Amino acid sequence: MPVTKTDFELDRYDIDAIANYYRNQPLRVWWRCIVIFVPLIWLFLRLRLSAKASAKELKKLAIESRKLLTRLGPAFIKIGQALSTRPDIVPPVFMDELAELQDQLPPFPNEIAFQFIRDALGDDPSEVYAEISDNPIAAASLGQVYKGRLKTGESVAIKVQRPDIAAGIALDMYILRGIATWLKKTFKFVRTNLAAILDEFASRIFEEMDYTFEGQNAEKFAEYYGGLEGIYVPKIYWQYTAKRVLTMEWIEGIKLTNVEKVKEAGFDSRHVIEVGVQCSLRQLLDYGYFHADPHPGNLLVMGDGRLAYLDFGMMSEVSADQRFGLIEAIVHLVNRDFDALSKDYVRLGFLTEDIDFAAIVPALSEVFNPPEGQSLTQMDFKDMTDQLSQIMYDYPFQVPAYYALIIRSLVTLEGIAFSVDPNFKVLAVAYPYVANRLLNDSAPELRMALKDLLFRDGEFRWNRLENLLSNAQTNPDYNLNGTLDKGIDFLLSDRSEFMHDRIIDEIVKGIEVEASKRLPERLRTSLIGDIVIDAQAKETIAKSETPSSLGYIARLWTILQKDKAIAATDILPLATRILTKRQTLAFGRDVVSKLAQRSIVRAVREVLLRDEKKYQDDKQQDLETNRELVAAGSSSYGLRRSVNGRSW
Repeated sequence: MPVTKTDFELDRYDIDAIANYYRNQPLRVWWRCIVIFVPLIWLFLRLRLSAKASAKELKKLAIESRKLLTRLGPAFIKIGQALSTRPDIVPPVFMDELAELQDQLPPFPNEIAFQFIRDALGDDPSEVYAEISDNPIAAASLGQVYKGRLKTGESVAIKVQRPDIAAGIALDMYILRGIATWLKKTFKFVRTNLAAILDEFASRIFEEMDYTFEGQNAEKFAEYYGGLEGIYVPKIYWQYTAKRVLTMEWIEGIKLTNVEKVKEAGFDSRHVIEVGVQCSLRQLLDYGYFHADPHPGNLLVMGDGRLAYLDFGMMSEVSADQRFGLIEAIVHLVNRDFDALSKDYVRLGFLTEDIDFAAIVPALSEVFNPPEGQSLTQMDFKDMTDQLSQIMYDYPFQVPAYYALIIRSLVTLEGIAFSVDPNFKVLAVAYPYVANRLLNDSAPELRMALKDLLFRDGEFRWNRLENLLSNAQTNPDYNLNGTLDKGIDFLLSDRSEFMHDRIIDEIVKGIEVEASKRLPERLRTSLIGDIVIDAQAKETIAKSETPSSLGYIARLWTILQKDKAIAATDILPLATRILTKRQTLAFGRDVVSKLAQRSIVRAVREVLLRDEKKYQDDKQQDLETNRELVAAGSSSYGLRRSVNGRSW
C-alpha cells in the first residue's frame, strides 16, 4: 500500500515508511536540501575558517546559528533545543545560544484551525464550546492555543495543531538521517550515533504532535505528583480532545519569573522555586517520569500560591537502574571519589568500559572540587554543568538522551531560580532530598550507597552520618520515626552484616573509651595500653576533645531532638518499639559478648603480664643476689690470702 502524506499525519514515526515515501519524491527532497544546506554549509565553512576566532566572534556565529534554525522551521527549532543539551556534539558557547531558541512562530489562519476542530470533534467550534477567542492567544512551533469556555462553565485552553506539520518534519528527518548515517560511516571522529539520536528525537516529536499522548502524560504526571503540597496539574477534558485538538483546564497565574507580581500577590518566589526543585527531584529519582521542558511559560504561580505545570508534550523517563546510578554518582561526588565517579559514567552509559580513565579522573576532580572554604552544595549547578560539558566535548563521552533532558530540566529550573534569587543554589536544596532518600529508602542499591558514604578504610565516619541527618531534617518529607525504623531495621537485618560487626566494634570501643575516662590515672594508663584502639581514640582519651563513638551518638541524639514532630512523650514508645525488636536483643547480646570477650582477653593478658613481671623480678633479684654472693666470696678469699701471707 503506497504511503501518502496523510499517513505521516496519522502514524507514529516510522523510518521505513518515511523512506519509502520520499524516495519517490526526489524533486521535493532536493529542493528542501538546497533550502537547508546552502545556508548551513556557508555557516559551517565560516566556523571552520574561524577555528582561532575570538570568543566574541564565536558568540556572533552562535547567534547566527540560532536565527538560521528558527528560519528553517519547527523541526530545526526542536533540533536546536535538543542540541543545547548535547555537550558531546556542540561546543559550550553554541549550547548557551541554542538554549535561547524559542518555538514562537506566526499563527496560522483561524479557518484552518476551526476546520481541524470540526474534523476532530464533529461539530463547529461555536457549537462545541460556549465561547472561543477570535484569535489565538499563543502560537508555537507545533500548534496554537485559543481560550474558551465549556457549556458547563469551565474555562479551558484549546490547543490546535499546525497543518501539514507531520509531513514537513518527516521530510526533514529523512534528509538529516541520511546525512547522519553518511557522516558516521565516513568520519572516524564522529563518535556519537547521530542517526539513533535523530530517531529518538523524531519519535518524541511525533508523540508530541499527538495530543492524546499529551493528555495521557498530563494525567500520569498528576497521578504521581499532583498530590504534592504546592503543586497543581490542570485537568484534561477528554470529551473535547483528539489527536490534533487538546482541551485542558485554563490556568490563571503569574509567570514564576515575574518576581514583582508574585510578591504583590503575597507569595514568596523562593519558596515556590524550592517547591519546584523538590518536585523535579521526585520526578527524577522517585518515579523517573519527568517534565523535560519546564521553561518559564510552563510554570505559573496560581492565585492560591501553588505552582502549576503546563504543556506535557515533552516528557521523559529514567529507569530504576539509572535512578540508583545517579544517586550513587552523587554519593561518590560527595565523597570526592572521582575514580568511582568515572566508573558511574560507564554504568550510566556515558563511557565504554575500555576507556582510558587516566586523563578523565583528574578532569572530573578539577570540575567537582569546590574552591577552598566552599562546600559542593554552594557551587552553581550551571557552572558545574558548563565545565562538565567541556569535558564531555573534549573526551569520548556519549551523552544518553535521558541525561540531556535531565540537565536541560535542572539548568532551566536553576535559571528561573536565579531570576528570583541570585544566591539560589539548586544543589543546596537538592542534597537534603538525597540525604532523606539514603536514610529512608530500603532499596539494596541505596543501602550500598549509604555504606559507601559512611565507611572509609574500615572506619565508620560519624561526621557523615551527622551531616546526613542534619540535611535530611530540612527536607519536607523527613520523618524521624520512619528514619529510625528503617535505619534500625536495616542495621539489624542480614543485608547489613557488613555494618553490623563494624558498628558493634565502634560501640564497644566507645564504651571502653568512656569507661577509661572515669578510671584512676594508673588504671587508665594500663587500660590504654591493653585496649586495641586506633591513634585517634587514644588521643581522644588523653585530650578529651574529639568525641568517642558514644560521644557521637550523643551528638546525633541532640540532632534528632531538633525534630519538632517528636514530643518528649513519644520517646518512650519509640525506644520501646526499638528495644522489643528481636534483632535489637541479638544486637545487644553481641555488644555484651564483645565487651566480655575483650575484658577476658585483657584480664588474661594482665595476669600473664603480672606473672611474667613477677618472674622477671624474681629472676632479676636472684641475679643480684648471686652477684652479691660472688662479690662477698671474692672479698673473703682475698682476706685469707693476706692473713696467711703474714703468717708465713
